[in-house]
Amino acid sequence: MKKRLVMIIALAGAVVTGAVGLSNAANPQCGGASWYSLPGQTTASGKSMNPNALTAAHKTLPFGTKVKVVNKVNGKSIVVTINDRGPFISGRIIDLTPAGAKVLGFKNAGVTSVCLTRI
Repeated sequence: MKKRLVMIIALAGAVVTGAVGLSNAANPQCGGASWYSLPGQTTASGKSMNPNALTAAHKTLPFGTKVKVVNKVNGKSIVVTINDRGPFISGRIIDLTPAGAKVLGFKNAGVTSVCLTRI
């Protein structure tokens, strides 16, 4: 019985880790990125949305998580803090502020391809 309980706990941990993803640099999450701006509105974390901050929205990562985002098109990278939920468009894995999109060089394009690693 004790071995089964340990196995169940281990499997549950693996499922939770898989859902959150991005455990380290060897396990990046790649997909689409876009940017959004809702100045002054409250994010899912309760903070005010600041278009000039280096923050982002992710579907599952805990609020406060720092993520390195690498633009696969031009190689530029940035570290952002997750403080909101989204994106809600298929194929996209992160929504950045306009400031983050500008640093990554895709603000005018609106979308790009990125890889994320949790740091």
